[in-house]
Amino acid sequence: MQNYPNPFNPATKISFMLPESEHAKLEIYDLLGRRVTTLLDQNMKAGLHSIEWNGKTADGMGASSGVYFARLSTATRHGIIRMSLLK
Repeated sequence: MQNYPNPFNPATKISFMLPESEHAKLEIYDLLGRRVTTLLDQNMKAGLHSIEWNGKTADGMGASSGVYFARLSTATRHGIIRMSLLK
C-alpha cells in the first residue's frame, strides 16, 4: 500500500498486508540505492500491519528532503513504493 501522508514531514505510515505468517523485512533506500534504515526485520503474523518511519536514518540523523523507496521483502513477495520527504 502507498504510505500516508505522501509527501510527508516529519513522519509517514507504511501499511502492508501479509496473507500468511512469515518473516518480513522493511527497508528504506535513497535514490542512489543506498539503504537509509531498516524499519522491520522479524517474523510477522498474517494480516494488516502499519509501521511508521520518522524520517531518520539508521544512525538517528534526519534524512534530507527527497525521494525515498520503501522495500518490503518476504520469502514469497517483494514490493517497493516511492515516497517524498519534504522539509
